[in-house]
Amino acid sequence: MTTERIKVTGNQVIDKVKQLIREGNIRRVRIVHEERTILEIPLSIGAPAAAITIMAAPLLAALGAFAALVTECTIEVEKADGAGKNEE
Repeated sequence: MTTERIKVTGNQVIDKVKQLIREGNIRRVRIVHEERTILEIPLSIGAPAAAITIMAAPLLAALGAFAALVTECTIEVEKADGAGKNEE
């Protein structure tokens, strides 16, 4: 399992999280702001992306409210396939 870190601005957070969920090989998505974990979304491996997106809708709504308040945060992604890279 590898961890990827992606820095994004507040208005990019939801779109990036949705994109990561659609990839399907994600085990966990963690939103970090100023070294504090704000939101952690565990995802099932092998579950259809549409079902995961529907289940995560309330979390994405909360994430949208948070994103409106911050200028920059980091998305930490745990990938199950072993392929990933660290971006900072």
